[in-house]
Amino acid sequence: MAAQTTSLDVPSFYDPGSAAAWSYRPDLQAVLAQAADWRRERGVQPAAADRRRVHALLIDVQKDFCFPEGTLYVGGRSGTGAIDDSRRLAEFLYRNAAVITRITATFDTHHAHQIFFSSFWVGADGRPPAPHRVVTIDDLDSGRLRPNPDLVAWLGRGEAEWLSRQARYYCQELERTGKYQLYLWPPHCVLGSDGHALVGVIQEARMFHAFLRSAPDRSEIKGRNALSEFYSVFFTEVLGLHDRGPGNEDGGERNAALLDVLLSEDAIIVAGQAASHCVKSSLEDLLDEIRRRDPALARKVYVLTDCMSSVAVPDGEGGFLADFTPQAEAALARFAEAGMHLVRSTDPVESWPGWRT
Repeated sequence: MAAQTTSLDVPSFYDPGSAAAWSYRPDLQAVLAQAADWRRERGVQPAAADRRRVHALLIDVQKDFCFPEGTLYVGGRSGTGAIDDSRRLAEFLYRNAAVITRITATFDTHHAHQIFFSSFWVGADGRPPAPHRVVTIDDLDSGRLRPNPDLVAWLGRGEAEWLSRQARYYCQELERTGKYQLYLWPPHCVLGSDGHALVGVIQEARMFHAFLRSAPDRSEIKGRNALSEFYSVFFTEVLGLHDRGPGNEDGGERNAALLDVLLSEDAIIVAGQAASHCVKSSLEDLLDEIRRRDPALARKVYVLTDCMSSVAVPDGEGGFLADFTPQAEAALARFAEAGMHLVRSTDPVESWPGWRT
């Protein structure tokens, strides 16, 4: 048997052009066959034998975010952002499959009616508002917007006043924390839709790693709570209900188990979409937990800055209806200042600051 390999090339089945193809679907039997050959020929060990545990967290690398055909394409300012990110990320996963112990993929997961979808709201004319707009407390107080009364029976405990108070409380809490205002997105990553699935080349690379290393293909679902946004994989944006207080978890979700798993690893590699929202929010929550436990833990986090892009919504005239790039750049600077490492996927991991083999 060959000696254990640390740096690999890409498999013969991989086509970088597939990173731009919505319809691409990997042949998992072929992926399994080549993984078995590589494991035998190159002496790749099972993940359970790793002395140093490296965990790759792939945030929301889903079709709706990563292709122009998706309902919420993250093209960045270049227009090809998420497509280029997926290609670089897939190649990074192949080259480093022998040093990555396990991969966790998160899935933004929604239903037809969510507080951040137009379907949740009606305007003064009784029609849903257009997406890509902010909802403010003043919109609610003035009557410009209100929760859709047809949803009261199952989202508002049968009480229109309760749902209205909850919506106002939610906007108030968002504005109080200063992280976001409530923003209405087009329906995206709806469970059961094509857009909910992982990008084909990422699913292919993830499964190749699982077959090659005899490792789990871990998935984390987030975003099903209709009354809260869930940018971060760790916490909903608002945890409380207006009539029970911010400490009540019935109004939101926590993923403490994933935090425990990640912070027990020797290194955490983070990539995905979007740098300005779900990646940013996840890293903020991760950093908050690190500061609570031990600030030195930040040094085990590596952020692949060339495998994520920011939301930038073109206006059709050469500009943008919304561009969140500055928020992402400011957040990355804060993460670096706290001790996290900003790295590029194209650089050998051995050259990354603080990396130990």
